Amino acid sequence: MKSKIITIENINDAALSDLETAAAFIKAGGTVVFPTETVYGLGGDAFNPLAIKKIFEAKGRPDDNPLIVHIASLDAVGPLVAAIPEKAERLMKAFWPGPLTIVMEKAVTVPAVVTGGLNTVGVRFPDHPIAQAFIKMAGCPIAAPSANRSGRPSPTQGKHVLEDLDGRVDGIILSSDTELGLESTVIDMTVEPPMVLRPGDVTLAELREVLGQVAVSTNVTQNVVPEKIASPGMKYTHYSPKGDLVVVKGTSEEICEKITRALSHYKGNPMTIGVLASDETMGCYREGLIISLGSRNDPREMSKNLFSRLRTFDELGVEKIYAEDIPLDNETLALINRLYKAAGYTFI
Repeated sequence: MKSKIITIENINDAALSDLETAAAFIKAGGTVVFPTETVYGLGGDAFNPLAIKKIFEAKGRPDDNPLIVHIASLDAVGPLVAAIPEKAERLMKAFWPGPLTIVMEKAVTVPAVVTGGLNTVGVRFPDHPIAQAFIKMAGCPIAAPSANRSGRPSPTQGKHVLEDLDGRVDGIILSSDTELGLESTVIDMTVEPPMVLRPGDVTLAELREVLGQVAVSTNVTQNVVPEKIASPGMKYTHYSPKGDLVVVKGTSEEICEKITRALSHYKGNPMTIGVLASDETMGCYREGLIISLGSRNDPREMSKNLFSRLRTFDELGVEKIYAEDIPLDNETLALINRLYKAAGYTFI
């Protein structure tokens, strides 16, 4: 398959014409990669089971891993769900369009292949002009996981998409680097209290401001597979670089000492190892490839950088990566969730 590459930076007449080409692929039952404010997504018509199967095939994704359905207007929610809970309406008013996926009971018209056989569906209204224009032109809700090969770090740059999916999908819409760099927050509104299944840019504190009590799945920071897999990222290996990644825990001094000791064993071939540090701690290390995730004073920037930094280690052929642990708080929960899963919950 030869993928049609479409580059769009701003919505103008030329861009709208190009988006019509991409939308035509969707209408014909094909697959298209498109940018959102979180990460790039790989989309197909949410009501077309054959198109959805192509998404799973392109990614090499297990078919019991549910997809999130993307919309471009509030009117599109009704046909996807059995009912809209009052608390879900509050979340839509507060955070849509934006990086929040709301899990509700699905309508019977939503194919089982979209939801991994579950009776629930995750719905999101992305806050990205190209994504919104593309979905509107397609004329249907777009089911879309992240646009990477299954298990790899999610794509935040066009080159990541091309590396993983060029030649495996009908169309690829390339644009600027994604703004947030981590996938959306996912909250399950079919349980009481509502439960965060995957943290993201919409924080736990922000959700509690709107809803009051909100629970958090044990799967968020622990290697626990829940009985109900209602969100992507809860069961299978995710976000992993090609090299062996381990998270090093302790105080800043203990982490530095542990990593320095580990690095000393690689003096013969130092560029096969790497350290994922911070701006504040890079100076601690003298061996290997040292890359900063950003400043610890800016967790949002660190979150934005995570997947691209992991792919940089891949590009440079790093075989072993030591990542500094990050203090857990409301602002770092999503970052820690992705880092731990990328490391397969392997710690020192």
